[in-house]
Amino acid sequence: MRRVSSMSLEEWIKAESLEKAEEYHKRYNYAITNSIRRKILRMIQEGKSEEEIMQSLSITKKQLDYHLKILEYGFCIKREGDRWIVTEAGNIVDKIRG
Repeated sequence: MRRVSSMSLEEWIKAESLEKAEEYHKRYNYAITNSIRRKILRMIQEGKSEEEIMQSLSITKKQLDYHLKILEYGFCIKREGDRWIVTEAGNIVDKIRG
């Protein structure tokens, strides 16, 4: 995954250039178009732990970490203390099936 500057969601939304706006949308779209990541988002919203998510989806820690990185990279989740929380952008999962 290519490293892009660590701008906040608000900075990306208010992007001063078309290139920055396109990068935000590309990252976000990549994060939410995968059905496993959408399931992970829903489970995080429900307050499930990483262990509960892994058990429910029958995935390994390495697989979960991969999906969490993409969700964070796409502005859908962020770390708060020792838990993940769904961001405002990540709440789109409520409107997407699957």
